[in-house]
This record gives sequence, C-alpha cells and structure tokens, in this order.
Amino acid sequence: MSAHNDYAADTARGDASGDGHGHGHGHGHDQGDIDWEAMAAHLEDSAELQLPVLRRTAARLEQLLGAEQNVRRVLDIGSGPGVMTCVLAETFAHAEAVAVDGAPALLDHTLLRAQRLGLGPRVSVRHAELPGAWESDGQGEGGLGPADLIWSSKAVHHLGDQQGALDALAGVLNPGGLLAIAEGGLPMRYLPRDIGVGRPGLQARLDATQEHWFEIMRAALPDRTAADEDWPAMLSRAGLTEVGSFTYLLDLPAPLEEPARRFLHAHLTRLRETMSETIDAEDRKTLDLLLDPVAPEGILRRPDAYLLSATTVHTGKRPAR
Repeated sequence: MSAHNDYAADTARGDASGDGHGHGHGHGHDQGDIDWEAMAAHLEDSAELQLPVLRRTAARLEQLLGAEQNVRRVLDIGSGPGVMTCVLAETFAHAEAVAVDGAPALLDHTLLRAQRLGLGPRVSVRHAELPGAWESDGQGEGGLGPADLIWSSKAVHHLGDQQGALDALAGVLNPGGLLAIAEGGLPMRYLPRDIGVGRPGLQARLDATQEHWFEIMRAALPDRTAADEDWPAMLSRAGLTEVGSFTYLLDLPAPLEEPARRFLHAHLTRLRETMSETIDAEDRKTLDLLLDPVAPEGILRRPDAYLLSATTVHTGKRPAR
C-alpha cells in the first residue's frame, strides 16, 4: 500500500479539505491504471486552493508545539505533490521537511515545488509504502526516523488498522513532538439543493452513495480492525497527551473563479467515472450536464456554484521525558 489513499474514494467523499492528500494513492487498491504524473497537476491545483487553510493550520501547529520545542525534522505522511510539505518547511524555518509517499511521480513534483519556492535544501522525499514505512527503527530501509512534528492528511483512514497506524506514528515522535492528522470532518458543499435541473437534493444522494462506497473500501482493506473513529480517543490510546482538535474553513462564495471551477469539474468527473453504476439514470444525466464545458448549467459556467470545505485536524503530543 502506498502512502496515499485511493483517489476515487476521497474525491468521491468530497475532500477539498486538507492539502490534496486525500486524492489518491491506492491504499489496498490496484494502482496500475493510475497515471500519477497526470494526476499530480490536479492534486497540486486542488491543494493550492487550500493554501490559506494550510498556512493557518501550520501556524496553529507551531503554536501547539511551543517555543520550547526545537523543531528540527518534520514528516508529511502521504504527502502527494508536497504542497503541505513546503508550507511546513516555510513555517518551521530551521527544520528538514520530509515528504513520504508511495508514488515516485508525486515525490518528483514535491522536489520541483520546493526548488521553485527556494526550499530545496530543506525539503527531502522518501518513497515508502504504508504501513511498511514505520516497520523498522531509525532511518534505515523502511524506517521513517525520528521527528518533532508528523502531519498526515486523509491517509490513516485507508489503512486497515487505524489505531495501529497512530500507535506507530506516535512512536516515531521525539519527546515533546506533535502528531497532527486531518481526518473526519464534514463533506464538501458546492451546489444549492435545487440546481434547476434533475431532482433536487443531488448532493445529498451523492453523499449517501459515497459513504456506501467508502465503507466497502474499508471492509476490503488488509488487516482491517474495527474501531470507532473517535480520533482524539485514538490519539490518547496511542499514548499521546494534550489531545485536541480544531477546524478551519475554506469559504469561496459564488461566483467562483476559474481555479475552483476546474477543481470541481475534475471532482465531478471522478464521481461520474466511479459512481455511475450506483446512481440512477436521472442523476447520471444531471452529472453529464454539470460536466458539459459549454452549457450554462455546467459547473464551469453556472453562477451559483461555490466551494465550502472544512479541514478538521486532531493533535496530540508525545510526553516529554
């Protein structure tokens, strides 16, 4: 399994939240048909929409760590094209930021992005599958090495044993270090209930279909262990203290600018491709209209499209010695 989750799953669940991490690197799924080089541009575009939220998040993590914690090494687990990796490198100016992912093409994009931003000397990459990335100690083959901050967005929920993953990540932290995971939260919203075509309530029906798909995906994961997704409680069980959560909103009102419209068009395209067998004919017809690049009712042109997403982050500290 790679350091990232299946694109269809999290795009279907509406993840404009986080940093683009939740868009697909195949936890437990066949990745052979995924063109990661082509996917990278979309992942980076969608993450860049979230830059205001990512920067606020990184600043909050800096506050939680406190001035007394000398942050020298940061891990971004399931890093995708490295947008958040670079934000963390900017925020923690004396730290090495390490992007960990299972898709080499995305790691290449991380290095290119870091170079463009003048962060190259402090950003490195590690090609690693999850959960294998933490199966050895130290920084040898398969190991992550110690860290003062570990960030992971929309990756843990694509591992069969979520508690085991958190336990392992907590064990990588230096004393006083912080584990921060972006998981859970609310589905993305982008259309009114009644869009003037098809039956009202399209998004609600898509949400139900997506949740069903997600549960099927979870059930098929290797070594799946049933657990209530009470993320703060899971962090506490991992031995972390000062556990808490916070949420930041991305609120892009109508009428949307072009980058957000492109993101939504790509999102709906993936929905149409992956959910066509589980939604009815009328909703498929509505999706086709929303994807029409020239129709005034399409997502690229309609005036009522907006983008509202919530990034919820759960944090906990490893007790200092």
